[in-house]
Amino acid sequence: MGGGNSGSWVALREDDGRAYLLLREPGEVKIKGLGRFDAKALLEGYSVGDRITVGQKSLTIVDPALPEARRNMSRRAQVIGAKDAGFLISWMGIGVGCRVIEGGHGSAGLAMHLANVLGSSGVLISVESRPEHAEVGRDNMERLSQVLPEFPEWHLIEGDMGEVGDSVRKICGSLDAAIIDVAEPWCIVPSIEPLLRAGGRLACYCPTTIQLEKSWEVCKEHGLVIEWAGEVIERKWVKASKGGVRPGNQPMGHTAFLLISAKVAPTEEE
Repeated sequence: MGGGNSGSWVALREDDGRAYLLLREPGEVKIKGLGRFDAKALLEGYSVGDRITVGQKSLTIVDPALPEARRNMSRRAQVIGAKDAGFLISWMGIGVGCRVIEGGHGSAGLAMHLANVLGSSGVLISVESRPEHAEVGRDNMERLSQVLPEFPEWHLIEGDMGEVGDSVRKICGSLDAAIIDVAEPWCIVPSIEPLLRAGGRLACYCPTTIQLEKSWEVCKEHGLVIEWAGEVIERKWVKASKGGVRPGNQPMGHTAFLLISAKVAPTEEE
């Protein structure tokens, strides 16, 4: 899968950032939060940048990008959010043309962020063991492929991430990066590490300290160098009613511990 068709999709954006994706084609559609209408007829005479009224809502028509696609994604599994996804992409050096594997794929929360930076020359391999989650993730990615101007070569493998070696070698030979988000990431590391190129990076997404410790130990056992381990804390601020700004009421909740490791050359023998 690859290539975008950004001209057929638009987003209707509320001023607070909420957005609704519309495919500009004839036929009645039902959009949660907006109502039921013919999208082509609704948008007739309007262009990107115009303001339009739908029901009681006043919206701006914009070209959709990753934020609008994520706000409209279907969710079945808990997703890796922008906070952790952005940190992983930056720390692991993931960008245009990289070859990346991620699992479990879930609802495609992380995969959408990865696809956004890989470009049409990149390769993304997603692995998901549960068919019901793979179905939701596939739908989200297929729509994103039509929204983004560039989309990577994307493969969805339904099965165990520990058994994808042959498939990965056939698709791209070796990997620049691997992100493991499964219940026992330390069980997957031994089969994924050989697929990494020298200098490639492997990350584990670990909700608990026990998972973090076991993953750390297994990565070291397989010659990987731990570059970073910890958690990323996010705190939103809001405008105070009497002036100034203050921390919002949302708690600084824990999402997961991140472990980032790198593959280096073996020690030279004397």
